[in-house]
Amino acid sequence: MTVRNIRAHQSRGLLPPPALRGRTGIYGPEHVRRIELIREMQSQGFNLEAIKRLIANANGSSEEVLRFTREIREPWEPEEPQEIPIDHLAERFGTGADPALLRRAVELGFLQTLDNERVLAVSPRLLNAGSELAELGISPETALDVLTRMRESAENVAEAYVQLFLDEVWKPFEEAGRPQERWPEIRDALERLRPLAGEALLAVFGIAMTEATDAAFGRELERVLGEGVRRPEAETPSES
Repeated sequence: MTVRNIRAHQSRGLLPPPALRGRTGIYGPEHVRRIELIREMQSQGFNLEAIKRLIANANGSSEEVLRFTREIREPWEPEEPQEIPIDHLAERFGTGADPALLRRAVELGFLQTLDNERVLAVSPRLLNAGSELAELGISPETALDVLTRMRESAENVAEAYVQLFLDEVWKPFEEAGRPQERWPEIRDALERLRPLAGEALLAVFGIAMTEATDAAFGRELERVLGEGVRRPEAETPSES
């Protein structure tokens, strides 16, 4: 960062002035953390005025705000994305490189386009699940239909958990005036929410899946058994 940029941040009130030793300005760790916070917030699309308000509302705790910002940006379920050639992706799913299917997968957030020859699988686990569905004879179109419905349900669950954090953790913190000493507590609550959200979702999904399977296949078994009982009666020859 240039001297000019640093002085511009100071003139905007984003950065405290340095400690002076004679005619030399001394910048310390807090200045570095503040600059890191400004740069990270700018990379997320925040303008300088919004960043200034955030810093002011954080009671000057650049380090804690920076940690909290980084915690928010961490993937909820850390998974290393996988780069895949489009031709390989087409072979893997037993279909041609249909631009419409690729575009739909990108819109759903499952793939990211790198160039005309490569894509990035955001979740290799999801990609492997799709491959296994293809091996079972399920078309990519049908699999994407199901994943679209699952994505909608997952978005509802995510919104519920985020709202829970906002209502029960963040809003009381706001109402208390965002005391500086409570920033670690807020960050810790967010960190603890990550595994809790995943475990709760998996548990609820297990219950729902058991009930749905029992209901669906219970009806199918009753139908099959009913046909088995009726068939001999239908085939019994009439008395002469």
